[in-house]
Amino acid sequence: MSDPFSTTSYGRPYAEARAISTGQLLGQVMFLVAIAIGFAAAGTFLGRDLASGTARIISFAGLGMLLVSAFGGERFRVGPFAMGWLFATALAIGIGLGPVIGYFAEVQSSALSQAALGTAATVGAAGSLGWLLSKDLARWMRPLSLIVFAACAGTIVWTLVAGEISPIVSFIIYALSALLIVVDFNYLRKHGTERDTVWLATGIFVSIVNIFMSLLNIFSSD
Repeated sequence: MSDPFSTTSYGRPYAEARAISTGQLLGQVMFLVAIAIGFAAAGTFLGRDLASGTARIISFAGLGMLLVSAFGGERFRVGPFAMGWLFATALAIGIGLGPVIGYFAEVQSSALSQAALGTAATVGAAGSLGWLLSKDLARWMRPLSLIVFAACAGTIVWTLVAGEISPIVSFIIYALSALLIVVDFNYLRKHGTERDTVWLATGIFVSIVNIFMSLLNIFSSD
């Protein structure tokens, strides 16, 4: 998902590619993240009554779409098509998680509320830290992105198949995802251009899904 270059953005100097202020870029990225979360939430509502087998298939489709956006080239990372792909991916992931979220809404609604609040607090804290850090963390973006993508895939698949993940594993995934948000916001402030908007939003969205699912498992295990 995240694929920064040391001195250029998609082959162009940063000074040339940056057409908007950092504050405007942050606003655009978080706007896309908010819309993606909205699509995911709508998906969980639509998929709440799905059979587990169907939910797995749709989850695999969503993960496949994430993989395509990570390695499919510029078409899946820049422009209106890339935005639509992000929203469709978020919808598919949400539909796949629908039965799981529906179960917690009925049986452990308090865990669901705690996970949502914890996710919001974590994203706010991690984003602020990344924004304020003076050290350039760009070199950590690629390895962390690959790890978090794998964690997202593993979390969703394991949740659908086995239904429960060790709280220790959940905490590790939570920590790695929060760390990637730190790196994403740091990269956005130091190197981000308008052409980075969609893939940064995709990376942050995936981290948010990971954080939420990890916290949901932790709180439901109490």
